[in-house]
Amino acid sequence: MTDAAASTHPPGLLDRDRIVAGPGFNRWLVPPAALAIHLSIGMAYGFSVFWLPMTHLVTHANAAACKGQGFIAQLTTTSCNWTVPSVTHIFETFIAVLGISGAIWGGWLEHAGPRRAGLFAAFCWGGGLMLGGFGVAIHQLWLAYLGCGLLGGIGQGLGYITPVSTLIKWFPDRRGLATGFAIMGYGGGAMIGAPIAVALMGHFAHNGVPGVASTLIFMGAMYFVVMALGAFGFRVAPPGWMPEGYVPTEADRARAMVTHRHVHLDRAIRTPQFWLIWGVLCLNVTAGIGVISMASPMLQDVFGAKLVGGGAGLSPTALHAAIVASAAGLVGLISLFNSLGRLFWASLSDMIGRKTTYYTFFVLGIVLYVLLPRWGALGVAGLFVASICIILSMYGGGFSTVPAYLADVFGTQMVGAIHGRLITAWSVAGVAGPMLIAGLRQYELDHGVPHAQVYNLTLYIMALLLVGGLICNFFVRPVADRHFMDEEELAQERALQREDRTAGAARTAARGEFGLVGGVAWVLVGVPFLIGVWIAIAKGARLF
Repeated sequence: MTDAAASTHPPGLLDRDRIVAGPGFNRWLVPPAALAIHLSIGMAYGFSVFWLPMTHLVTHANAAACKGQGFIAQLTTTSCNWTVPSVTHIFETFIAVLGISGAIWGGWLEHAGPRRAGLFAAFCWGGGLMLGGFGVAIHQLWLAYLGCGLLGGIGQGLGYITPVSTLIKWFPDRRGLATGFAIMGYGGGAMIGAPIAVALMGHFAHNGVPGVASTLIFMGAMYFVVMALGAFGFRVAPPGWMPEGYVPTEADRARAMVTHRHVHLDRAIRTPQFWLIWGVLCLNVTAGIGVISMASPMLQDVFGAKLVGGGAGLSPTALHAAIVASAAGLVGLISLFNSLGRLFWASLSDMIGRKTTYYTFFVLGIVLYVLLPRWGALGVAGLFVASICIILSMYGGGFSTVPAYLADVFGTQMVGAIHGRLITAWSVAGVAGPMLIAGLRQYELDHGVPHAQVYNLTLYIMALLLVGGLICNFFVRPVADRHFMDEEELAQERALQREDRTAGAARTAARGEFGLVGGVAWVLVGVPFLIGVWIAIAKGARLF
């Protein structure tokens, strides 16, 4: 086919230029589409509900024969139950693959568009859960790793970055708010998905065996449908589109360190700004994810029976159960603050700037991490919990603010691809944070440190990590002129994204009313999210 013929060929259903918004579209229809995808893949944070049930699937296991069975043997055994450590590596796998897949396919995503990328993410995440469920059904752990870990991780990575570039281009006046809405969904996905998973495992249970396999298959199918609907709900803005009445000034851009030019992906990753922001995200996430991974045992170790008023009159077994139930409330609060913090801090960054927002994260975080051991020593559980919740709100806020930070520094043309490379920082932090806090805890216990004090050293080290992030953020400066694309390079990139065919629609596109469709779209994503918020608050209330 000649170039001339290709240029007149009608776009396919999934092509990027097929989904350029018309005059009747409203930009507030894009965030619900993004939320549909992020609320689905956000179940990643709720996967811990599967770990214990996955270790009780074989009812005829010979405990003596299975004792001491190594990880490699567990990958293919059908006669022995898996251990908790062997199944929890699934989480580390899909978090690692999330960053790697975002880095590999970020550039493709920019050219393919959010509909194609979102649908591909739906196939990988939904299909990965179903394949993992089949692996659980036939008790093949390697297949659970392949499905939930590898394939699901690819779906995670593509689903996570799919809405970013689209939202930023739709909301040049509110970049933080827009990305905050979408990435809030990732933080809140577990609030919805975890209770559903627990209920389904009980529903599908048979002869005392938890219904893990059926639950994974059911939820995989459910998430595929939800994500596919989100993918087909995306529309992209024509290049140069601006909301009615919005005219950015050079003074505004200079004050907020916002460029109106664009850096190519290949050049962006060779700039010091990219690696400084990479360090900012990595260090913020390492500190936060370490606390997430150990929040419940930390509260139990530090406060013990104080969580239940001293536990007078309770047997040791009843006391332990009461302490565990009380500490579980912290997990619910963490999910809530992790999610809502993404919207709050990203929206605030629109007013105070991205760099100032990260300064706030690091300075306030350092103070809170240093104070946590003090709250523990004083036995003030309320202040301890409040400090953890604020820290986790800033952990979530770091994720939602960084796409807008990248757009400010590198421009919007390839921000989705640049963001895809940057979230490799998350992959590193997702392994380093939990290993650091768990390893230091065990080291302290092995050296006779009382349970109530085993996290003190760890928390001080987390504060030092934030000092490193503060330094990285300080050195972020505007990109040098030589890194920006010239007019010819920009035109070539826009042609690859087929934006050269739609540039003329910028003045008339997306001037429609919100309407009934918009209301229905927001209700469909908002009601499940609010139910999740209510469940999280109910769990958190146990602490008080």
